[in-house]
Amino acid sequence: MESDKEKMIVEYLPLVKYVVDRLPFASLPQVSREDLISSGIIGLLKAVESFDPSRGIKFKTYAIPRIRGAIIDELRRLDWIPRSLRKKASHLEEAYFSLERKLGRAPTEGELSKELNICEEELFKLIAHVNCFSPVSLENEVTGEGKSLLEKIASSEAENPIEVLEKKEIKERIREVLEKLPFREKMVIILYYYEELTFKEIGRVLGVSESRVSQIHGRVMLKLRSTLSKLKKSLF
Repeated sequence: MESDKEKMIVEYLPLVKYVVDRLPFASLPQVSREDLISSGIIGLLKAVESFDPSRGIKFKTYAIPRIRGAIIDELRRLDWIPRSLRKKASHLEEAYFSLERKLGRAPTEGELSKELNICEEELFKLIAHVNCFSPVSLENEVTGEGKSLLEKIASSEAENPIEVLEKKEIKERIREVLEKLPFREKMVIILYYYEELTFKEIGRVLGVSESRVSQIHGRVMLKLRSTLSKLKKSLF
């Protein structure tokens, strides 16, 4: 049995690098790639230990969120996000949410830059920077039960009828947001989350720079954070 687990670890070790390569913040200078990989390996080991093949789930499908979760847990522990960037991110989100309430729709980049009293080029840079840690922020949207909203969506073990309804509502609202996205934004989400391309690869597909892909992804994350924030208040 132990030899089988050891074989799985060796076989799926490249999965850790695969996950790290697809994290927006992996290339930031303040983040050690070696530390990310080390944390990811810990996630892989835990996934191997807890994996139950009788549930009919592929190991890769089971392991990826656990590897990613272990990396994000370590980043939270290290509190790696600069305080200045946290402040800017908070200011950006407040401005976005305020405009959305006022306008009854998602604000344009022009409206958002005017609200923040910065030019659009500075707004693009800010969104790109904030986008680097948006996965951590989204994971940190905690429910009253101590689970993140993303964990509630991903879990297939919910038996409580109320929890099932909550998950259905969350999925439906996120689906509505994604369906209304402009073509390029929708393509970035599809290529990143479903086709599992990196930002650089997506840039080549769409004929734009890697930084532009990061900006587009960050803009979508703002929309999703707004949706999740409203749902958290209404459901929990």
